This record gives sequence, C-alpha cells and structure tokens, in this order.
Amino acid sequence: MASFAISVSADLQKLTKSLSQLEKQQLPFAIAQTLTAVAKIAQAEEKAAMPEVFDRPTPFTINSVAVKGARKTDLEARVFVKDIAAAYLAPFEFGGNHKLIGQGKTWLNPKDKALLNQYGNFSKNALQRLESRPDVFVGTIKTKSGESIGGVWQRPTNVKAIKRSGKRGVALRGINKTDHLKLLVRFGDAQPVKQHLEFGERAFEVVDEHFASEFDKSMARAMATAKLR
Repeated sequence: MASFAISVSADLQKLTKSLSQLEKQQLPFAIAQTLTAVAKIAQAEEKAAMPEVFDRPTPFTINSVAVKGARKTDLEARVFVKDIAAAYLAPFEFGGNHKLIGQGKTWLNPKDKALLNQYGNFSKNALQRLESRPDVFVGTIKTKSGESIGGVWQRPTNVKAIKRSGKRGVALRGINKTDHLKLLVRFGDAQPVKQHLEFGERAFEVVDEHFASEFDKSMARAMATAKLR
C-alpha cells in the first residue's frame, strides 16, 4: 500500500526553542521515543477503526497493521499494513475495485449466505469444497430472459429417493430441495469498493493530537536518564 509522509519538523521547532544545553543533548533520544510512541497510538487507532469500516474483519486483517519504531540514528517511525493485507486493503484507501481472490480473474459473489464464514467472507477453500460435490457444477446458464449467468450451480436433489436408497454415508446437508437449479456463487467483474479506510487521515489526526504531549513525556524520561549518569 502506498505510504503517507508526515513531517513533524515544524512541531519540533516550536517545542525545542527554549531547550537547555543538556536537553539538546538528549534531543535525539526524546524524538525517537516520541515518534515511536505516537506511531503505536496510531497503530491502535487504525486497528480499532477496522470493525467500524468493515463487517467482521478477520484477526489477520486487523493484526496486519504494524509499527517500525524510530531510533536515535533513524528519526523515522512507520505505521504500515503488511504486504498480503495491503494488497486487498489498498482500494479502500485509494479507490478502485476489490482485489480478486488468489490468482482469480473473476469476482466471486456468493448468493447463499450459508457459504460465508464467521467473518462474512467467502474463504479461498470454499470454492474447492463446492466443486468437489457431485451435485454442484461450474458453468454458464442461459435464463429464460436470455441472460447468460456464469457461476457455481447446484442441481436439485430428490430427497425421497436418497432416503429410500438406504446407502450409508449419504449426506443430506446443504442439498438443493427445490425443483430447479440453484445459483450458489455468481461470477462477474470486480466491483468498486464502497467503504473508505481513511488510514492516512487517521494517522495525521493522531500526530496532531498526541505529538506534543508525547514529546513532553519523552523529554522528561530523557532528562531523568541524563541526571543518573
């Protein structure tokens, strides 16, 4: 996911105008501590916002928000999204279409909500499980209206015949009890995302709100450390 650069140079100039010589010596340590502390606050805010933006985001998605702390020799802290999650979250920040699952070229639109997992997602293994069923096939059906619909279809099952067969291991779970084909998953083009993550805007707000107070705390710790030497 593309990055946002947030500079705190102007804030530092205001906060360091009247520092003593000892305080200036401790400045790199205080700045590094401040940047890291603010980055961690931003991380917490970004993670807390996930359930407000998405319906039941997975722990993997929430925990993909990570922090790289600053050091005295590298006065830059980063709040970022790890690569795998960044690939599918990027459209929610910068606009565009949903990222297609895996290597797929088709958007999978489940019509049967029972196929979704506890997080409301169609898992990458769900399609394989469906394709392995004898009453399910993948193909394109032309409707009476002339529309061609590609997807995963389920054939109707004669429940009475199955019950009479007496065969062991015959599962009735999830069968199509209607007298017509049932569309389980529709194929189509990737759709534009609707939610907005506002990752960058939220980070800017955190810096504005917390940088000065975190700098005061860090400088106090730096001075306490200096006095012990």
